[in-house]
Amino acid sequence: MKLAIVRQTYNPHGGAERFVERALAALSKERSVQLSVIARRWQPQAGVEFVECDPPWRTSLTRDRGFASAVRSLLDAEPGRFDLVQSHERIPGVTLYRAGDGVHAAWLERRARAVGRVKRALMAADPYHRYVLGAERAMFTHPALEAVICNSRMVAGEIDAHFGVAARKIVVIGNAVDLERFHPRLRGGRDAVRAALQVPADAPVFLHAGSGFERKGVAQALRALARVPHAWLWVAGGDKREARYRRLAQELGVAARTLFLGPRDDLPQLLGAADAFVLATLYDPMPNAAIEALACGLPLITTTGCGAQELVEPGRNGFVVDALDTAALTEAMATLARPGAAASMGDAARAAVANLTAAQMVARLKTLYEHLLARQ
Repeated sequence: MKLAIVRQTYNPHGGAERFVERALAALSKERSVQLSVIARRWQPQAGVEFVECDPPWRTSLTRDRGFASAVRSLLDAEPGRFDLVQSHERIPGVTLYRAGDGVHAAWLERRARAVGRVKRALMAADPYHRYVLGAERAMFTHPALEAVICNSRMVAGEIDAHFGVAARKIVVIGNAVDLERFHPRLRGGRDAVRAALQVPADAPVFLHAGSGFERKGVAQALRALARVPHAWLWVAGGDKREARYRRLAQELGVAARTLFLGPRDDLPQLLGAADAFVLATLYDPMPNAAIEALACGLPLITTTGCGAQELVEPGRNGFVVDALDTAALTEAMATLARPGAAASMGDAARAAVANLTAAQMVARLKTLYEHLLARQ
C-alpha cells in the first residue's frame, strides 16, 4: 500500500506533527506500507519519502489556500502515485481526513464566549477565519470524502453537529502515548529538577504544557493559582505575547510562584517533578501533553472544551471544569494541592491511558485503510 500523509509544516512541539511522527514510525515497520509525506517542510525520517509542496505565500490565508491548491494539483497530476492519501489539512476533495485540529467552527464558538463584542465582530469579519470555515464546510460536505479520523468523541460530535457527516464515515482513533518514555518512574528525578528550578521540594506544582496561551487557558490558570496559596505553576510552551502573561502574574501576585519555561525538550522530566497537570483550555481536540501527563501518573485538570475530558473520572484521576469557571478551576487545584491528594490519584491516572499504545493505533489505522482500499 502506497500511503501519503499531508501536513503543511513540521513543528517539533506541535500535537498534530507528533501524532504524524508516531504514526509514521509505527507504520514504517509494516513492510506492506510505503510511506510518503506531502508538506512544505518536514524532518527527515528513515523509510519515509518527503514530497515537497511549497508554493509562495504572504499571509496565513494565502499560505493555507496556496498549499491546499498545490496539493490538489499534485494529486490530480499523478492520480496513480498513491493508493491512499490521508490529509491533516482542510482540502476539499480528499478521500480521508484526520481532524487532529478539531473543528474550526467549534473553536470560534468557544472563543466567542471568552472575548468581548468587538473581538467577536473582528473574528466574524476576518478573511482567514472565513476562508477556513469555507474550506472546512466544502471538505466535510464533498462527495469524495469517505472517512474522517477523529482523535476524540468530542470532535466526532462536533463534526456531526456542524456538518451532518454520516456516522459510518467517522472513526475515532485516539492518539498513542509512549508508555515507557512517560512513566511514573520519572518521579525519581523529582528532587533534582526542582532543585535546578529553585522550587521547594514539598511545594504542590501544577504543570501546563502547550503553546498559544490564550486558547490553552494560561490566564485562567494564573487566576486560579492566585487563590491557591503555596502552589506553583510551571508553564512550558511558547507564545509571542508571553510578556502579557508575565504582567498578569505580577498583577495577581503569583509571579514568584510561576515559571515561564518556554518550549521544552525535557517534558518527561518536568512531568516527573510536577504533582498535577492543568490545562484550562478553551478548545483542544485531544492534547498529547495531557495524555502524557496521565501516563506519568499525574491527575489531570481540564475543561469541557478538551477531548481529554473523556479520559478523566472526576475525583478519581482529575477534574473537568468549564474553561471560564475560575471558581471551579480554583476548587480543583486547591483539592489537588492538599498533601497526598494528587499522589493518591496516580494509579487511576496511569490506568486511563494504558491502552493508548502505538500498536493499537496502527492496527486500527490499517483496518481503516484496508476497508477504504477494498471499496475503491
